[in-house]
Amino acid sequence: MSPSLFNFVDAKDKFTASARHALSGKSSKPLINIFNQIPGNETEKKTTLDQALRGVLGDLIVEQKPSCDDYLSLIYLSIDAVTEGICSATTPFVLLGDVLDCLPLDLCDKIFSFVEENVSTWKSNSFYTAGKNYLLRMCNDLLRRLSKSQNTVFCGRIQLFLARLFPLSEKSGLNLQSQFNLDNITVFNKNEQESTLGQKSTEEKEDGMEVEEGEMGEDDAPAPCSIPIDYNLYRKFWTLQDYFRNPVQCFDKFSWMTFLKYSDETLAVFKSFKLDDMQASKRKLEELRASGGEHVYFAKFLTSEKLMDLQLSDSNFRRHILLQYLILFQYLKGQVKFKSSSCVLNDDQTAWIEETTKLVYQLLREIPPDGDKFATMVEHILNTEENWNSWKNEGCPSFVKERTVDDKPKRPTRKRQAPEDFLGKGPDRKIFMGNDELTRLWNLNQDNMEACKSDSRSVVQKAREFMPSLDEFFAEAIEQADPANMVEEEYKVVRNPNYGWRALRLLSRRSPHFFQPTNQKFKSLADYLDSMVSKLAKELPKDIPSEEIKTGEEDDDDNGDNLLKDSNDSPSIQSKLVTNQQMDDIAAKLGAQWKMLASHLEMKASELREIETDSEDVDMQAKLLLVSWQDREGAQATVENLVTALNSAGFSQIADSLSEA
Repeated sequence: MSPSLFNFVDAKDKFTASARHALSGKSSKPLINIFNQIPGNETEKKTTLDQALRGVLGDLIVEQKPSCDDYLSLIYLSIDAVTEGICSATTPFVLLGDVLDCLPLDLCDKIFSFVEENVSTWKSNSFYTAGKNYLLRMCNDLLRRLSKSQNTVFCGRIQLFLARLFPLSEKSGLNLQSQFNLDNITVFNKNEQESTLGQKSTEEKEDGMEVEEGEMGEDDAPAPCSIPIDYNLYRKFWTLQDYFRNPVQCFDKFSWMTFLKYSDETLAVFKSFKLDDMQASKRKLEELRASGGEHVYFAKFLTSEKLMDLQLSDSNFRRHILLQYLILFQYLKGQVKFKSSSCVLNDDQTAWIEETTKLVYQLLREIPPDGDKFATMVEHILNTEENWNSWKNEGCPSFVKERTVDDKPKRPTRKRQAPEDFLGKGPDRKIFMGNDELTRLWNLNQDNMEACKSDSRSVVQKAREFMPSLDEFFAEAIEQADPANMVEEEYKVVRNPNYGWRALRLLSRRSPHFFQPTNQKFKSLADYLDSMVSKLAKELPKDIPSEEIKTGEEDDDDNGDNLLKDSNDSPSIQSKLVTNQQMDDIAAKLGAQWKMLASHLEMKASELREIETDSEDVDMQAKLLLVSWQDREGAQATVENLVTALNSAGFSQIADSLSEA
């Protein structure tokens, strides 16, 4: 039996009926059941369901219900259908666009509240790619219908929604070329003959003036303006708005002279007329806060001549004007990528802008209330804006750094080496001892056991003699100590901790007097070796230049005692490094309590886990702890530092035994 063919009309009717049923029950299960029952491929059924949902929405709009609940329920239903995979991802956005196109603005406000609340849904992977262009088009259509002066808050909500929806680097939301809104023209009276500012005050009282909501009444009226306001001041003041609208005019020589003249006069008025009596403004501000803050913001300036004295007395109005100056100055001084090469300030213009900027900030601090706080906040915001300008000049690079192929995390390798590598059975047949110097020493001979078994006391025995003589070992140090060679202190071999450790071992083997106590103190091992080198230069054969080497003490020149026999100088406990035997003794005494010492040796948790992995024996773990500490500290792995750590960890007996040893 052949499968039944897909019937678009029949499927649409079934989807329409199930959509109404799902809408009444507020559940998407009826749609899912019908979708599974209807024959046909997925694409045909999804397209049919999309058409059915739009048809149901059209019927609801025709009914002209005063409530938006049914519209929102249908959109929620389409979101669930997208999640279940039975309709296209663009369907919710198409339905939203249809609703906003057909409803009045008061209902559109409620629908847009739903859009704002579900911004996290629109940004999810299922909806963002498919719906971002629909949402952008829908918001632009709404902005065309709204009035910026009458629906200011609604317009702002749309802009904030788009800022939350799109990433910061979205090019469609950036003014990359730094273009200005040249349509924002401030209209004012430009005919002096029609001006009423020259009339007498009695005539002004007879004419009267309507007091709009949000303006001061008779009880709240400020003190009369002490600055004579004439038509020239009125014209110059509002002419400045044209420069704020299009700052490029300031780079023209004649336009700049006009701007300079008008600005000096306007700022002089602000400077001479202080706002001291703020009681009326404070009362009005408290009333506005109590009423929810409505009717505070105006999208356009009111340029009536009769309002000029009131505007000069208003702190918010002054702040708006002064803030416009700061924004203009920032553009004129800043580096803008698309600014014309001819738009460059000369030295006089730069100096005037610097002086005027200081004056503007001073005026902002003098405006009550909270003038200092407001000026500081504005300065901080404008400084932050410099980072935004720099980012745009660089072409708006993405804030997300793409990981290169080399930076991708590699598969973690085991920390312990393979046996064939560690035991010297690999290709290079090199045994690694965990330390570069020990590895070099161990691999001097391919078969160390055979070298040790040799019975010959001549050539082989001489080859096995690894301990150098004093004159061979200290020859380089003595040569560097000669002032004639001009070797800087930091490049001398005695400053090398590895060399110092070997020098101490050599001295201890060659002279039993090395361990005798002494009252002489040395700040570091390098200082001690400098003293030893100076004395050795006098003791060793004369073919080594030493006649100009300075000694640590002048009385040693006359003394001439043999260093290897009568030397009482030895490194103090501060410079003694912990020996291998001492670490073995301490590890045996610590045992399972070695972790208590680890925290006082500033060992990391990862290092402790590695120690536990390397060995299960507690004594060996304690020994590995001390070895790791010694490798990390180097020349600072002294007996004194270890004694201090043992005392801090509560092992005072072990510390005392180490000090006595």
